[in-house]
Amino acid sequence: MQIWNSLAQVPDGYGPSVVTLGNFDGLHLGHQEVLGVVRDVAAAKGARAVALTFDPHPAQVHRPESAPAQIMGLAAKLDAMAETGLDAVVVLEYTLDFAQQSPEEFVKNVFVDALGAGTVVVGHDVRFGRGNSGDLATMVELGTQLGFDVVVVDDKGRDRRWSSTWVREALVNGDVAMAAEVLGRHHRVCGEVVHGAARGRALGFPTANLADDATGIIPADGIYAGWLTDLNGKVWPAAISIGSNPTFAGVSRQVEAFVLDRPEEPVEAFDLYGQQVCLDFVDRLRGMVAYTGPEALIAQMRLDVEQCRGILA
Repeated sequence: MQIWNSLAQVPDGYGPSVVTLGNFDGLHLGHQEVLGVVRDVAAAKGARAVALTFDPHPAQVHRPESAPAQIMGLAAKLDAMAETGLDAVVVLEYTLDFAQQSPEEFVKNVFVDALGAGTVVVGHDVRFGRGNSGDLATMVELGTQLGFDVVVVDDKGRDRRWSSTWVREALVNGDVAMAAEVLGRHHRVCGEVVHGAARGRALGFPTANLADDATGIIPADGIYAGWLTDLNGKVWPAAISIGSNPTFAGVSRQVEAFVLDRPEEPVEAFDLYGQQVCLDFVDRLRGMVAYTGPEALIAQMRLDVEQCRGILA
């Protein structure tokens, strides 16, 4: 899949193409359905399947104080989009100046002139152009004027439409299993492994601690069963802890993973420090609890590990 970070990178004369646009945060099942239509229509017409997305998210530009947390980082989003069979993704920098284009200017400059769109795929609630003044009717009218077809993906008939909001709600509540149902895959958080306070190692459960700038929404505090993918693509079963560890005073909120089947010797063979790793969340075992001391905590951690084994088996 080609990735272009500006329209200037799109080759001259590119097209014909089948194009869609969106933020695609989380790339949930609704997004996947739209991209699947783009892929299938492009294959039927002998065209290229292209998606247009934005970085940063428009809400972070227009209302940074209330913009929703991003479900996944840009790199993870592009990786997920590559798996849908697209030929190319255009990542446009979203700025206040960019947002001043009229619906007509946006469609002509991006879809027609740059990408040679013969078909545009959208949902019923599509909005685009200055002040989100363009809608589905606008897109159909522009298609007639500029020479492209409009295909509408219908998501009616469900109890609740797939949405990034639904995923965020589930993660805030720690319901990673529900988030996975909407996403069509496990929720993922990625970040660099950094040194922590080494309390887990002292208790017999050495953990990989993620840096504070990890990408992806951090689910609610608690203990989770999941998977750790290391720098080499090796996947390990893991018990993941999120929270401030109330058994010990003065601990800030942390995301840390204990790999269940890590090699014991030599320790250096499993040194994750400085590596970028990803955690996939499968299920939540329990919330965060303050125990009376290390012994009670260790006993609970042993139970947690066995429960994780059962879930991940």
